[in-house]
Amino acid sequence: MSGIRDRLLSTIAGQLGNPHGTLGKGVAFMLNRGNKRAIAGAVDAAGVGAGATAADIGFGGGAGLSMLLERVGANGTVHGFEISPDMLTRARAKFADEIATGRLRLADGPITGLPLADDALDAAITVNTLYFVPDLAAACQELARVVRPGGSLVVGIGDPDAMAKLPFTAYGFTLRPVAEVIAALEGAGCAVDHKQLPNPPIPHHLLVARPA
Repeated sequence: MSGIRDRLLSTIAGQLGNPHGTLGKGVAFMLNRGNKRAIAGAVDAAGVGAGATAADIGFGGGAGLSMLLERVGANGTVHGFEISPDMLTRARAKFADEIATGRLRLADGPITGLPLADDALDAAITVNTLYFVPDLAAACQELARVVRPGGSLVVGIGDPDAMAKLPFTAYGFTLRPVAEVIAALEGAGCAVDHKQLPNPPIPHHLLVARPA
């Protein structure tokens, strides 16, 4: 019985890190629903305005893309990066009109190797992605590279103590102390403001970083 449980929890954890296949469609819905408040908080904290160039890195189900498109308006641009081919395909179908007008640009892009020039973005968000990144310092360096000096980069993570109580996080998640993530962002040359969202079921931390 424990072997079946382990395989089930490992499958759930793998889908959360890289949604795919038939099960991935359901995971995309769950990601949008479960992460909506954290993503909305990240978009608010980023201060994205009309005409801006913004990005959602690791956009999953795509809720953040919708929010950013609304914020940047007709004259802005949103980039979306995702390592899951199925989530990219899903987003390309859902946002076909926005892609056709050039307001939305989607690409396969790992958080440690984004296909963007230096200082390309006014703002970026990445929510619930760092659990799946082995090299935290490299990820923070790359995030800081693509956001212009004075721009805003918002990293959202679930409270690690609360996350540790979930049965599937023992399977492939790296739950880092909030202070460790802040230190990595500061090491990448950012000033960091720590905000908290006590929303159920998992409290979240929003780290609002501004590259120097």
